[in-house]
Amino acid sequence: MDKLEEQFADLHIVKRSSGTKESSYLLGIDTSKTLQAAKGSLVAVLCSNGSIRIHDKETLNILQEFSGHPGLLNGVRFANSCDSVYSACNDGTVKCWDARLANKKPVQLFKGYPSNIFISFDINCNDHVICAGTEKVDDDALLIFWDARINSQDLSTTKDPLGAYSETHSDDITQVCFHPSNPNMVMSGSTDGLVNVFDVSVDNEEDALVATCNSVSSVSYIGWSGKDYKQIYCMTHDEGFCWWDLNHLDTDEPITYLNIRDVREAINVKESTLDYLIGGLYHEKMDKLFLVGGTNTGKIHLMNCTTSGLIHVTSLQGGHDATVRSFCWNIQDDSLLTGGEDAQLFLWKSGAIEKTFTKKDSMKIASSVHQRVRVHSSDSYKRKKQGYKIRS
Repeated sequence: MDKLEEQFADLHIVKRSSGTKESSYLLGIDTSKTLQAAKGSLVAVLCSNGSIRIHDKETLNILQEFSGHPGLLNGVRFANSCDSVYSACNDGTVKCWDARLANKKPVQLFKGYPSNIFISFDINCNDHVICAGTEKVDDDALLIFWDARINSQDLSTTKDPLGAYSETHSDDITQVCFHPSNPNMVMSGSTDGLVNVFDVSVDNEEDALVATCNSVSSVSYIGWSGKDYKQIYCMTHDEGFCWWDLNHLDTDEPITYLNIRDVREAINVKESTLDYLIGGLYHEKMDKLFLVGGTNTGKIHLMNCTTSGLIHVTSLQGGHDATVRSFCWNIQDDSLLTGGEDAQLFLWKSGAIEKTFTKKDSMKIASSVHQRVRVHSSDSYKRKKQGYKIRS
């Protein structure tokens, strides 16, 4: 076991959120990234009731809550250069709040085209461009783009799209993920099974498409990995995993590292089972990709990805007692945040003294998460098929 794997194996719970009267599944987690945040780091948590809660990272106390009312929010992201928090909304907008202000209203609103229902989004590494993916409406599944920069000449809080990509996905776009260091590169995943990589500095959609990889299943999670982030990977809704190397696009070498139809059947988890995948974690300093999965009883599994297969590294237990839905790894202090269907938020740290908690009564919601109801306009989706070019 190497240093990083020992570090994972030594993770212990140091804090647990106090929770609220209203129990909600915790569906997404992100932490603030600014220098100011290092002195008082913030955590944003997406809840199944359609709200975002802001926590203090050290205490996990809830500082404030934002709502997408009347729409439901999907995804949560901090900006890279400030403490703005973004979330896509099924009312056809992407909303932005200032996490350090008590103002409950969005400070910016990015409007889509008529009938857009956003279910995924991301903001690029220099905070200049936002991209959101839509549910399929009529024959259209779209990637919508906005300029996120604040123009001193135009202080309007509402922004219209720069344009859209409309030709490369044929079903709901479930995932959008910008490159960690190249602001022009963005990746999208869809229930059509495709994972597409674009260079948005190119003039039109057809030429902007750098690569198309087929998972042959509905895509649930995507990410970048490898040196200079030249690799991509995805997970599927039926617990599959695919890993590709974009360095081989122009060579005769195969681009596929791994293609596992069902990870649950392909890995041996010590003294346990694997019920589902949660997401991926690329550790840049160690140049290693890990998958995070779990059990329906709250155990968390960490798995190392190699070109010959997946290797179980360690299991974390003693915290959650229901399905874990979200996590966020902080490489600065080697800590892990996890949240799930028991409505609990846990902070894990390596080498810390493990705290024992009296088990609370289960906060698991009696019914499954409320499913989105598709309400589409009866009007045909009318707009020009357009591309656009972003210049840094």
